[in-house]
Amino acid sequence: MKFSVSGHDLNDLNNNLFIVPVPGDTDMTHIWNRIKIPGAEYVPFSHSQFKAKAGETLHLIPRSKNEPCILLVGLGKKPYQDLKMTFLKSTHTYKKWFATQITIILDLLETEDEASISFFAESAIKGIVLGLHEPALYKEDRKEAIYPQHVSFTRGRYAEESILNGAHKGFIKAETIGKVIDLVNAPANYKTPVEMAEWMKRSANSRNYKLMVLEKKDLIEQGWHALLAVNRGSEIPAKCMIAEYTPKHGGENLKTVVLVGKGVTFDTGGLSIKTNDTMYYMKSDMGGAAAVMGTIDLAAALKLKVKVVAIVPTTDNSVDALAIKPGEVINSYSGKTIEVINTDAEGRLILADGLAYAIKNHPCDYLIDLATLTGNIVLALGTEAAGIMTQNDLLAESLSASGQSTGEKLWRMPVWDDYKKHIESDIADIKNLGSKPLAGAITSAKFLEFFTEGHPAYAHIDIAGTAFGAYPTTEGYSGTAFGVDLLIHWLEKLQKDEKTE
Repeated sequence: MKFSVSGHDLNDLNNNLFIVPVPGDTDMTHIWNRIKIPGAEYVPFSHSQFKAKAGETLHLIPRSKNEPCILLVGLGKKPYQDLKMTFLKSTHTYKKWFATQITIILDLLETEDEASISFFAESAIKGIVLGLHEPALYKEDRKEAIYPQHVSFTRGRYAEESILNGAHKGFIKAETIGKVIDLVNAPANYKTPVEMAEWMKRSANSRNYKLMVLEKKDLIEQGWHALLAVNRGSEIPAKCMIAEYTPKHGGENLKTVVLVGKGVTFDTGGLSIKTNDTMYYMKSDMGGAAAVMGTIDLAAALKLKVKVVAIVPTTDNSVDALAIKPGEVINSYSGKTIEVINTDAEGRLILADGLAYAIKNHPCDYLIDLATLTGNIVLALGTEAAGIMTQNDLLAESLSASGQSTGEKLWRMPVWDDYKKHIESDIADIKNLGSKPLAGAITSAKFLEFFTEGHPAYAHIDIAGTAFGAYPTTEGYSGTAFGVDLLIHWLEKLQKDEKTE
């Protein structure tokens, strides 16, 4: 996809689609005089029809082939919210009108901040590319997505470099986010630990970062006991991917971030088996791993000046004569023993080993895990936000701010020590499920915290309600790649040495 910036005269552009982002406070009476779209005077238009509310669109169809097609995209009032999704929805709705060349008109925007206009261009391109993404992975007649070959922007009062940098960054991000969505949507028979490792191998080769894949024999030798316990009922051996991106020129203040993602490629619940009405969606139980994989892919692609380590333990949770049984006591990488109350609380078991490995082998400034961990967080927050649990106030604030900017919202839940009593065990160091059917998202966070050795900047993000669900480009549920945009935005801020410690 090629990007360019033009002046105000649109008559020389050989386009048949003009996209006009419209702030909610725009005087619609004079809109055509302000932007001067060729042929717009021929388009019948009622000003009362369009209020430019956030996400509202108005499609003006041309009368002839020689007149332009115009798509008004409402932004709402400033600060604009969730720009990527606004453009994604409008693009998917009117995708058949997207041509080889389009123009995005920035003249109506009112901001003097070059960083803001760059982020606007980035969000617009992300939304357009993802809105044209084709989700039908395994259909015989699947069509490849057709993207515009050339996208031009009107410059308005903004620097050309700011616009182009944002647009290029948006396209790179959208490509990876699309791949992450495809990975989450893949069924279990196309997404075993083998395929998960192959995805990371392709990414590492393409983006030039280090990757080590621990096979089952390595896991046994190193003592990944909790991961191996979950894997006991599976016909496919567990793996763990350890990826490391180090910028070539990081400077003295280079930060190190370790990300751990839950990679359960399918979750039956084990012997604590799930009901049939929910099990179908459990192909998405590796949404946390997918977000971590996409994040390190993009960190390397964008050459961020932050060291990123991604730890991805992966297995399915299946039923077999060898499967772990409720009531068993298992060991873990940390040496701490775990009483398994419920085998459907398996994600925290494999994360426990991943976190303990990180603490022992990768000293870091920040330790963050992402996981589709609990139904409890869905009951608490629905599908509108993920839960963040951390003892570090500044880390919670900085991650939540990135969530607001990218539309991947976080809501902080308490992790007071009052909740520790719920996971105390009589016969082991800890148990994997609370003693009461209450505060499940919080007690699971306290369980994970137990394996971090009191790391001062640790955060757990429960994305069970946001990683898989309703999505504009599909009829049914889909992966969303929740977490990738959020984490990359946060890492971009971190590389500027902002005070998030």
